[in-house]
Amino acid sequence: MAKVLIIGAGGVGGVVTRKCAQVPEVFTEITLASRTLEKCEKIAAGLPRPIRTAKVDADDPAQTVRLINELRPDLVINVALPYQDLAIMDACLETGVNYMDTANYEPPDEAAFSYKWQWAYDDRFKRAGLTALLGSGFDPGVTNVFCAHALKHHFDEINMVDIMDCNAGDHGHAFATNFNPEINIREITARGKYWEKGEWKETDPLSVHKTFDFPQIGPREMYLMYHEEMESLVKHIPGLRRIRFWMTFGQEYLTHLRVLQNVGMTRIDPVSFQGREIVPLQFLKALLPDPASLARNYKGKTNIGCMIEGLKDGKKRRYYIYNVCDHEASYREVGAQAISYTTGVPAMIGAKMILTGKWSGAGVFNIEQFDPDPFMADLMQYGLPWTEEFLE
Repeated sequence: MAKVLIIGAGGVGGVVTRKCAQVPEVFTEITLASRTLEKCEKIAAGLPRPIRTAKVDADDPAQTVRLINELRPDLVINVALPYQDLAIMDACLETGVNYMDTANYEPPDEAAFSYKWQWAYDDRFKRAGLTALLGSGFDPGVTNVFCAHALKHHFDEINMVDIMDCNAGDHGHAFATNFNPEINIREITARGKYWEKGEWKETDPLSVHKTFDFPQIGPREMYLMYHEEMESLVKHIPGLRRIRFWMTFGQEYLTHLRVLQNVGMTRIDPVSFQGREIVPLQFLKALLPDPASLARNYKGKTNIGCMIEGLKDGKKRRYYIYNVCDHEASYREVGAQAISYTTGVPAMIGAKMILTGKWSGAGVFNIEQFDPDPFMADLMQYGLPWTEEFLE
């Protein structure tokens, strides 16, 4: 018997809401809130059971506090913009409610991906006796749990991890992003970074790449990037010597991205235009397709997983664990494309872990700090089955 407040009615918010509605024995009361009430009402109209909707500007903690005090939820599920993480955490602390999200905080004026701002809340959540679960999406999220599962069941020591994210889908547009364009483009154009031999090493954006043969997809070129789950895994996986993150891109996408960069459309600093200041990347976001609109015509699959190397009983072991998700199947089930689906389902599962007491504790936690077994079981049950292969 639990009440949840979901903040954010984009593609991921729609999936989280629909998946929570499928588990009424846990999520007895659901409220979906967003700055745009019409988005919430549209999602609610397509559900098999009634939920509440509300309007809230998550940039304003006072608004969020008023809504939480009105609803008294057991958990706030934050699938709004990463810029809003701290404001929502502040509201949860003020009202005494547990918190979770799918992506780390990002300052609006700086392309910086780090958990340091949210980890700094640990003492406050401990003193309040509240749980804050960070990064319960797919990457970060499931990939972290994959590592925890591998360490618990298949390795005595993990030395190397390659997180590999492949989207082989086709949405029919010359250029579009699979989630919020502003967040997506900031992430992709940032310098690459990976952990090796006790230190972080940087690369020029998308300058390091190689081909990998993804199961059910085939060979794809993948590019080294920085992603926040590496920061927490370096902290929580003992014995780690190297960890890297890779994502696939097609040449047409990269060509469009280079042109947009060259003409200044990916800038995040304000520029003067016709007597007012605008942020070019925010203007570009207004021109690009809404990621939620891509779902209807999306075809193909995603493959996201971890290649893990380490030791078991003194012998070297190489192990690959991954999920394959189909865009068309995701649309048939929840009206969303696979990128939203693979983020929204783990968000529901993470919330379920907290609300059922499978995961508990006071403070700020990354997802790999908890027992992976119940989460891994729920991935199988709720639409994200995983496959593991022992390669040597």
